[in-house]
Amino acid sequence: MATLAKKLGKQADHGRMPATGPSTAGAVAIGFGAGLAFALGRKIAVQAVSGLAGNWFEAIRTEHRLALMIFDKILETPDDATAKRTLLLTTLKHALSKHAFQEENVIYPALRDAAEAEQADHLNHDHGYIKTYLYDLDVIPKDQPAWLDKVRELRQLVADHAREEEEDIFPPFEKAMSAAENSKLTLMMNKEGFKLA
Repeated sequence: MATLAKKLGKQADHGRMPATGPSTAGAVAIGFGAGLAFALGRKIAVQAVSGLAGNWFEAIRTEHRLALMIFDKILETPDDATAKRTLLLTTLKHALSKHAFQEENVIYPALRDAAEAEQADHLNHDHGYIKTYLYDLDVIPKDQPAWLDKVRELRQLVADHAREEEEDIFPPFEKAMSAAENSKLTLMMNKEGFKLA
């Protein structure tokens, strides 16, 4: 009888965690917290490039330069470097998507509200074509010369769009606003960018 009680006691203890170790819920909470901290840190790092630029217009200029640098890295790849092209295209798509999200949700609506609806619509129109090119770059095999030709065309479109914003449209728009209005636009743009960082 004593032997049977010992056996049952051992079986009951077998499935239990030691009293000195962390609970499963505690371990999950620690892991979840670490994951959130990592994700938050990554978002802060990604958005810092724009956030540290000082104001919304300088942030847009910085993001334009970074996107063109990614294009240049892609254009340096040989046709057999499909894995590198895929990685760089993913990086480019993320950069352009975050940039477009900020402009389409903050800058272009503000431009439209400032009685510049035609310019805002024109810039939104460009973004539609940029998205079509990015779609095409996912469809065309990355080891084909046509893929790099499409990258060159898209780079030119992005460069022309950036030049028009930086030289023609945004300077008078920025000057027409007060320092407080520009500051508010900067905060709003960074908030939107943080969502996709």
